[in-house]
Amino acid sequence: MQSWSLSRLSPSLRVLSVVEYSNEFEFIRRLREHGVSRPEVLLGIGDDAAVVDDRAGHKTLLCTDTLMEGVHFTRETATPSQIGRKALAVNLSDIAAMGGVPQYALVSVCVPKGSSSILNELYRGLWELADEFDVAVVGGDTNSWNGPLIVSVTLTGVLKNREPITRSGANKGDGIMVTGTLGGSLQGKHLDFVPRVQEAQEILEIANIHSMIDISDGLTADLAHILEESHLGAELWAEKIPLSEAAKLAHGGRSPLDHALNDGEDFELLFTLSSVQAEKLLAEWNSDVPITQIGEIVENKGIQLQRKDGTTESLSIDGWKHEF
Repeated sequence: MQSWSLSRLSPSLRVLSVVEYSNEFEFIRRLREHGVSRPEVLLGIGDDAAVVDDRAGHKTLLCTDTLMEGVHFTRETATPSQIGRKALAVNLSDIAAMGGVPQYALVSVCVPKGSSSILNELYRGLWELADEFDVAVVGGDTNSWNGPLIVSVTLTGVLKNREPITRSGANKGDGIMVTGTLGGSLQGKHLDFVPRVQEAQEILEIANIHSMIDISDGLTADLAHILEESHLGAELWAEKIPLSEAAKLAHGGRSPLDHALNDGEDFELLFTLSSVQAEKLLAEWNSDVPITQIGEIVENKGIQLQRKDGTTESLSIDGWKHEF
């Protein structure tokens, strides 16, 4: 999720003539070029969450995400409870990726006319997850219209005596790590995943993390965000990438590895840290959620995939993006 604030855009962007963008990332880059900041905005457009100083020395995380029927879910395959749960879960994942702890949520819903019966069940799923992660739902907005179901959640979080973990901190020689297993999320995980809030905090207690992101658009796509912000490249080790059972069973003529590399909405943590810290983390990690080193950060740009026989190939970035 990319965070930005239209109210703080520079006048030059507000009066630009009509510009066509091919996808969301082109537009986000444009926003970053013309955004205006304030002293209390410590981190703005371009990461999993924005970071602001509340002027009392506390750093607050802010993120928002919108789920649209037909894009992020269908009511034929997802219950209202699952939809509500996912709407909060994707934001929890963003807070986790910044190294934060979630606090307060605002929920906005556009419900199709004649479908208000789904609201109670939708909120039940959202509230159950909120209770699990000690999040207070403090407000929002509800509308009806002649369109599909849309749910948007804005979430705040707090950094507990530490700096935010951004996408831009990777160093040459860093190990590349992931939690859990990857691929095949459309088999069900994209609706029922567990945000790695607790795991992020436990990782940070053990090791010094240089950069981090959650895998929402696909492993290669989200790794590319880290590489772009850190001005580096990566080598991935094909035999080390942890394949989910869903990836192994997925259809469509694609290999399990291709699913793991490019399927979106795994919502696992992808992070980098020094080789020494990687060894320390793997030695001390004691959780049911596995952590795997899948490669290392290198100087040459792009992503290279090293196969078991030692051959390498350049990977294209094939993850999810909203095309305009």
